[in-house]
Amino acid sequence: MRTLEQLHFSNSYAGLPDTFHTRLRPTPLEGSRLLSFNPAAAALLDLDPAEAQRPEFTRYLSGAAPLPGSEPLAALYAGHQFGHYVPQLGDGRAILLGEVQNSRGERWEMQLKGAGLTPYSRQGDGRAVLRSSIREYLAGEAMHGLGIPTTRALCLFGSDEEVWRETLEKGALLVRLAPSHVRFGSFEVFYYRRQFEPLRRLTDYVIEHHYPQLGDEDDRYLALFREVTARTARLIALWQAVGFAHGVMNTDNMSILGLTLDYGPYAFLDDYDPGLICNHSDYQGRYAFDRQPAVAHWNLSRLGQALLPLLDGTPQAAAERANAVLGEYQEIYARHYHAAMAEKLGLRDTQPGDAALMGELLGLLAADHVDYTGFFRALGRCDSAAEAINVPLRDLFLQRDAYDRWAAAYTARLRAEQSDDAARRQAMDRVNPKYILRNYLAQQAISRAEQGDYDEIGRLLRLLQAPFDEHPDLAAYAAPPPDWGRRLTISCSS
Repeated sequence: MRTLEQLHFSNSYAGLPDTFHTRLRPTPLEGSRLLSFNPAAAALLDLDPAEAQRPEFTRYLSGAAPLPGSEPLAALYAGHQFGHYVPQLGDGRAILLGEVQNSRGERWEMQLKGAGLTPYSRQGDGRAVLRSSIREYLAGEAMHGLGIPTTRALCLFGSDEEVWRETLEKGALLVRLAPSHVRFGSFEVFYYRRQFEPLRRLTDYVIEHHYPQLGDEDDRYLALFREVTARTARLIALWQAVGFAHGVMNTDNMSILGLTLDYGPYAFLDDYDPGLICNHSDYQGRYAFDRQPAVAHWNLSRLGQALLPLLDGTPQAAAERANAVLGEYQEIYARHYHAAMAEKLGLRDTQPGDAALMGELLGLLAADHVDYTGFFRALGRCDSAAEAINVPLRDLFLQRDAYDRWAAAYTARLRAEQSDDAARRQAMDRVNPKYILRNYLAQQAISRAEQGDYDEIGRLLRLLQAPFDEHPDLAAYAAPPPDWGRRLTISCSS
């Protein structure tokens, strides 16, 4: 295990020309103090957890002192926000310290989110507030615990500094980790500026460092687009299966590695609501839960457009090949989604009527406002051989006759594949979490933190890192939200 001073920095992104970023140091928060530390993320860096107890830990990672080996910078990018192109965005409050290589050869970028003004801050102040920093800190680990590709979080700092949003709030800083923070908008900025050589340089960089298996492809740029399309399709399928709504699927929030990136006004479904809009600024419902697969496809089309100048052949031929790759998205998405939903239902093989069985169930869940996570966890206890109706499950529904018909079809389907109930329950419990980061749980942690009690953050962190386990002492955290916790309004402001 290493100290902070012993981390092995390689800083490949800092090696790109200044066209891609601006070098600057973080602006330290006033009165910074460590609120929570994540040992699981520290292991990614080979960082000794005892480092969190050293005063230097706070100084280095809150921006008060330069971390040895780091080369701080803010990255340039653009993006489509709510469907409209914004020519320059960039890291307006995030500063990349550098890229750490661990003993397994993995590279993890270490980024300070809330680290002060940069040339890309626009009208912002370069800061993050405590509530949104807590939400992102917990969300990354919750998604990782669910097996969904995501950025991670090493630690969370609070401060005495006041930040104005809708009201005065306390400033905070999140130390975020990812193999890369390059996003779709990183390519768009050079495409729209007609700066095709930097565009090529960036694409070559991404292939060399993150997709080296594509380096020998005849058209490696098209191969990259195909790989990103496949990864994005799988990511969105996992979001839909687990019931996660991102809230702000702008192209600058889409990872080139297929990671869940930039947690803002997200939500995990409580009652199953396919039309859930979790961002109170999304007045048109562009990023509603059920629109996420189509939005991802649209965002990929913007990435494909940005890569067109690099593709072989005439512009028309290049566009045809890019469109052909984009046309693969729906099949890849559907394959992953149906596979994930089959696992949630405990089905071992595929039958022609399975899609209809899934669709009918989702319709019932939506019509009767049934808790999505709770239902699937309970479904694993279903007795496929019993003649009597499973009363606890049945009582979740208002349309009980309709549920009875579905349950009869479901148990018949299980018997047709000679399902073993004990083995099926174990398999279903490995894919149907008992615990998710419900908005009311995050809000409780935020409210306590705003009063100076940070224990709930650590408690939730440990719970969400093992969401499939029973945790009998924390069983209350699996409950649907109380009345006050339903339909909490979450904003983009952070």
